[in-house]
Amino acid sequence: MVLKLYAAPLSTASLRVAQILHEKKVPFEFISIDLARKENKEEEYLEKQPFGQVPYIDDDGFILYESRAITRYLALKYPEQGTQGLVPDIKDVKAWALFEQASSNEVANFESLARVIVYEKVFKARVGQETDLKAYENAHSQLSAKLDAYEKILGKQPYLAGETLTLADLSHLPFGTRLYLAGAGDLIDSRPNVSKWFKALKERESWKEIEKGITASREEW
Repeated sequence: MVLKLYAAPLSTASLRVAQILHEKKVPFEFISIDLARKENKEEEYLEKQPFGQVPYIDDDGFILYESRAITRYLALKYPEQGTQGLVPDIKDVKAWALFEQASSNEVANFESLARVIVYEKVFKARVGQETDLKAYENAHSQLSAKLDAYEKILGKQPYLAGETLTLADLSHLPFGTRLYLAGAGDLIDSRPNVSKWFKALKERESWKEIEKGITASREEW
């Protein structure tokens, strides 16, 4: 049976998973979840995803949620399919540790701050709420300092975990691209190494396929 992706077309976590499905060329059926209608809070949905969040997958009866867990699952299940090396050889303890280090940096030192910036400048505007300038400026300042560290790391190696593109790099795309919508793209563009790295990520065909939203299933490649 083809894998089923239950997701919201524009949610950042949903885009993270959809991109890896494209990278790994995994056929999938897309089931769109309407967050505005709170379909993610319906009893049937909560039976599969008890937190009422998107996305989750149904892989022939195997249910999995949390976007980063899903992308790891896909990379490990299909090691020879599509883009290879998105996770290191699990038997290589040092390589795996460096991958987890980079992945932790993405969560703690990038998304946690980019999320605040985007929430204040983009999401609030869409619902007619005022921006909390103090929260925005604080997150902007902190992310700027974190990206200074990224600039040093990427000055020594092409990717965050070393010489190979991994999930840790690609996971930056959903919120990284939204920084530009929030008027904070300078955080990336003003740093040559970060800018070069991020531009290459944005140009990947897998991202171009879904950057404007998940629109359709892909049942064959």
